[in-house]
Amino acid sequence: MLSRIQFAFTVGYHFLFVPISIGLAVMVVYTERRYFKSRIPADRAASMFWIKLFTATFAIGVATGLTMEFAFGTNWANYSRFVGDIFGAPLAAEGLFAFFLESTFLGVLLFGRKKVSPRFYYISTWLVLIGTFLSALWILIANSWQQTPAGYEVVAGRAVLTDFWAAALNPSTAPRYVHTVTGAVITGCFVVASISAWYLLKKRHLHMARQSLVAALVIGLLASAAMPFIGHWHALQVAEYQPVKMAAFENLTETRTNAPLYLFGWVNGDGGTTGVSIPSGLSLMLGMSPGHEVKGLDIVPPSDRPPLQITFQSYHLMIALSFLFIGVMLLALVMHFLKRLEGSRWMLWLLVVCFPLPILAMNMGWTATEVGRQPWVVQGLLRTSDGVSPVVSAGEIWTTLGLFGLIYLILFIAWLRIFLGIIRTGPEDVADMLQAETAAGQAVPAGAGR
Repeated sequence: MLSRIQFAFTVGYHFLFVPISIGLAVMVVYTERRYFKSRIPADRAASMFWIKLFTATFAIGVATGLTMEFAFGTNWANYSRFVGDIFGAPLAAEGLFAFFLESTFLGVLLFGRKKVSPRFYYISTWLVLIGTFLSALWILIANSWQQTPAGYEVVAGRAVLTDFWAAALNPSTAPRYVHTVTGAVITGCFVVASISAWYLLKKRHLHMARQSLVAALVIGLLASAAMPFIGHWHALQVAEYQPVKMAAFENLTETRTNAPLYLFGWVNGDGGTTGVSIPSGLSLMLGMSPGHEVKGLDIVPPSDRPPLQITFQSYHLMIALSFLFIGVMLLALVMHFLKRLEGSRWMLWLLVVCFPLPILAMNMGWTATEVGRQPWVVQGLLRTSDGVSPVVSAGEIWTTLGLFGLIYLILFIAWLRIFLGIIRTGPEDVADMLQAETAAGQAVPAGAGR
């Protein structure tokens, strides 16, 4: 249990920063494209501002990701032996083809503005974005294989890779990847919208705030509106390949037709659910018919069922937040087109305080995914209790858990101070940039002071 708690803590902490960095990478591409087209210093200042925020978040994400991977070989040695042949390929590919691509061209963004051509610099933003997407892909390939193993055979107690493409393109890779990356884009859009709304409230950096806010609202609304359809695709895959997990999502105790779909509720001690549900909603969602039979928890013995309360609540909280995001983005965008958004302080404050909600939704989604798979660390092949390192004592885990907690607290405070410090300072002052460029004898485009 201590090993589970420690890994949940490290991966949950790591995942605070991953969706922010993926989402901010999209904004970096957008703002640099604006500058590439306009050559207006204000657009360049906006691009550098988002690059700084991305870099601060990317750095701590890398550091905490390394801790998570080391945990495989320390607390989860038996698990690492079992999956090592499978996980070696995607984790190596993530380092070689994704991390190096991302970090190399991030170096160009940080230090190469005056050393490379504008076109190459703009292309570099795309390569950083592609690197973040590739990094997510390889990690999610590894995770998806745990959910729906494919392309392997078990030899001498170890899973041995027999078909790389079957393992990489296992049944849950595509929906899980699209689901996760879309959630990260929504997260980034809310972060950008929150920062931009704060600047509008403070009447600062209005050029960047207006441009960034509109872009965040448009992209965020499109991604948020697509999420229910992507989530449905993912749910169909879960119902087919992990029916016990789907049953746990809705606390469906027995296989039945006319299975209800809960809007919210509470799992009672007797195994029932108290809450508000849509009659036959789950059968309709999964089979387009109230007569569709949905497999329940009764298809496996109690020892093979996941913890129900946390799985049920995390799943429903994720869904509730996803519909909240659609409402907030849609309302803000309508107010923008009616030219009422900038003058509506309550709406701007709503966007500001929404900052942490998509991060919470992402972590609730992963909680439902991982807890709902229990008691299996590799679905149907290896139980979580059998994957632990037998030689690591409880005292050692308590010690490292305490040290991680302290170090992570310090790292979080440092990141928050840097992140908020960048926001407090804001983009580089356009007047100073114009003065410097004029002194250097550079041509200043018309309208540069906007």
